[in-house]
Amino acid sequence: MSVKIMAVDKDSPGEQVGILSGETLVSINGNEINDILDYRFYETCENLTVILKDENNEKRSIKIRKGEYETIGLEFETYLMDKQHSCRNKCVFCFIDQNPKGMRNSLYFKDDDSRLSFLFGNYITLTNMSNHDVERIIKMHISPINISVHTTNPELRVKMMGNRFAGESLSILYRLAEAGIKINTQLVICKSINDGDELIRSLTDLGKLYPAVQSIAAVPVGLTKFRDGLYPLESFDKSSAEDTLKILEKFGDKFLSQYGKRICYAADEFYLKAKRPIPPAEFYGDFDQLENGVGLMANLKQEFELALEDFEPLKGKRHVTLITGTSPYKFINNLLDELRIKCNNLVCNVIPIINNFFGETINVTGLITGKDIIEQLKDKNLGDELIVPAVMLRREGDIFLDDVSLDDLSKALNIKISVSPNDGYELLNTILGCDGVVETGSCNCW
Repeated sequence: MSVKIMAVDKDSPGEQVGILSGETLVSINGNEINDILDYRFYETCENLTVILKDENNEKRSIKIRKGEYETIGLEFETYLMDKQHSCRNKCVFCFIDQNPKGMRNSLYFKDDDSRLSFLFGNYITLTNMSNHDVERIIKMHISPINISVHTTNPELRVKMMGNRFAGESLSILYRLAEAGIKINTQLVICKSINDGDELIRSLTDLGKLYPAVQSIAAVPVGLTKFRDGLYPLESFDKSSAEDTLKILEKFGDKFLSQYGKRICYAADEFYLKAKRPIPPAEFYGDFDQLENGVGLMANLKQEFELALEDFEPLKGKRHVTLITGTSPYKFINNLLDELRIKCNNLVCNVIPIINNFFGETINVTGLITGKDIIEQLKDKNLGDELIVPAVMLRREGDIFLDDVSLDDLSKALNIKISVSPNDGYELLNTILGCDGVVETGSCNCW
């Protein structure tokens, strides 16, 4: 397969040698280009021989000399250069299957694409990977790869993922590990299915693959109110969450002693469900699984407290409201207490938003919708500004899961909206309403 060039970046090596939009990229240094991974890998060399084809299928060869790892500067119709690979599984815990009807189409697409694992950190199941895909990862030494394992029991994996190849595809995990590919793994834990003894088995098996397996994240299954006709699953309660934590922490201690690294971690949600304090930042090492909600709160707390060390009380008055999910509400509210003490002319209220859209069992911040925010805040005194965590918005940072935009929210509540990333320094800056805390410790916004 070859790919059509849609545009050539100005002043790029590609433009300088006369590559034209509309031409087809056939190969680089004799290697066929099929997608973004081929392109990114083979364009890194300083000296390139590029084969192009025009609309009449006439081929020409161009030599390019550029800096090592400098891009040629070609743009294609899609980022991946071909279609995104969709998921072939029917997992009993799939969150997308629990979406209500009427949401935007992109929220119903299930990706399972090894290229997105490398490029964006997406997790893959291995069930739709060909031998060619595996060999290419090994040849290019693409690391890290993020894999949704869920269980190392082949029979149970088939049952959980609704795919008869799910068990045998585990062999790819071991093959990648043997080849020295760095791997981050994920276990979505379902009560009475892959917890308890099955979790012990999975942790034992994955732990043996260190140092290839760099981390293991255990995440509790999320259950919405839209589960009619789906596999019967139970939410974790305080007792079952505690039981799971004991297993994870026991193995973490074992790996820490054995390897000098904890490796396996529970998502923050397990601690909240068990009503246990979030461990300190040093517990999480290099924070390998932040995107999975592992150590997210500890990292935020550490950054926020460090930011406060350089803070001096502001001049003037300010009143803001910060929204969050019901699960982390207490943690976030307590986090702001020191700021409130230091800055008594600042009013910063935290309001937990109940998830009526997906159901109250979904209590994390990232799944809050615009409609729920509007309905629950419309009659409240929110002050000068409403602070929305960035995790509530899609990657582009403009709309909620229910297609309510930030502008819609601002108009409905008649208030200025600010978005805060999950970063303690930025959170403090957003609350203070400034661009940053200067090194002298005073804020330049007043």
